[in-house]
Amino acid sequence: MRNAAFGTLIVVSSALLVYSFPDGAPVDTCVKPSRANEPNHGQARSQPVHTSPYAFTASSSEYGPGAQITVTIGGSSFKGFFLQARDLDTDSWIGSWAQTDNTNTHAECSAVTHADPYVKQHATLIWNAPPNARGRVYFT
Repeated sequence: MRNAAFGTLIVVSSALLVYSFPDGAPVDTCVKPSRANEPNHGQARSQPVHTSPYAFTASSSEYGPGAQITVTIGGSSFKGFFLQARDLDTDSWIGSWAQTDNTNTHAECSAVTHADPYVKQHATLIWNAPPNARGRVYFT
């Protein structure tokens, strides 16, 4: 009886330590001091681009005032994503993301993330350029 109670306590305690973000990455993902722009998935690290099972495409890498760029994610199935737009020359956050189906946006750091925990085959996202600037953008 004592072992069963102890086992139950361990299971319940473990469940309280598990963090998941079924409705997308929190805004602190873009500003946490270590591993900025990487998910809070324990020891998991980004893999080299040449081994990634995912394809990321953007309709352009240059923008003008008020332009929209479509970014797509495809390839192997996935559950979540977190993308941020950055100026190629200054590396600063720029622009904003349109609210599309099953996404959450973080205007504080020009980021977009998933809004549900379901398996996805692709995602189509729309980035809005700043209204009074032009330059080159990359998505990370």
